[in-house]
Amino acid sequence: MRRKPFVTILTCGVLAAPLLAQDCPLHAEHQKAAQENTHTALDHRGDEVMGFEHTRTTHHFLLKEDGGVIQVEVNDSGDAASLAQIRSHLAEVARSFAAGDFAMPAQIHDRVLPGVPDMTRLAREIEYRYEDLERGGRVRITTGNPEARAAVHAFLKSQIADHRTGDPLEVSGGS
Repeated sequence: MRRKPFVTILTCGVLAAPLLAQDCPLHAEHQKAAQENTHTALDHRGDEVMGFEHTRTTHHFLLKEDGGVIQVEVNDSGDAASLAQIRSHLAEVARSFAAGDFAMPAQIHDRVLPGVPDMTRLAREIEYRYEDLERGGRVRITTGNPEARAAVHAFLKSQIADHRTGDPLEVSGGS
């Protein structure tokens, strides 16, 4: 008795039979679509948690010798509503982080970000200070503890990657 030849069926990224991902002729397209869905979901959760639309603002996550900066500014200087929401959100971020509460970034990113466990453990070694800016606000994160600083940098680098800000991954001077 002769058997029929084994056939692999690929339907929209779902395999009916074993096939290595790199053998899939549409693998790159599937990965790109999955990444776009991930970014869209992150942006949506961010808008909900922050209380303002990311498309109306510009975010920066900056690595500094003594810690780092989370900075958000309005794109349109006449956008008073977003400006007020930015300032309110970032002031709350500074208060929450200082209390060891990192629920907001966990909600936005749908995971605990790198650095957060150490930032929580080393909370007494880190200062979070909110500051108004002409077009928004910023949270200045400072520490003299090298382990805490490494945790802050890991946290900010993950923000840079997830939010696709294009900010440098290298440390620059203070403030």
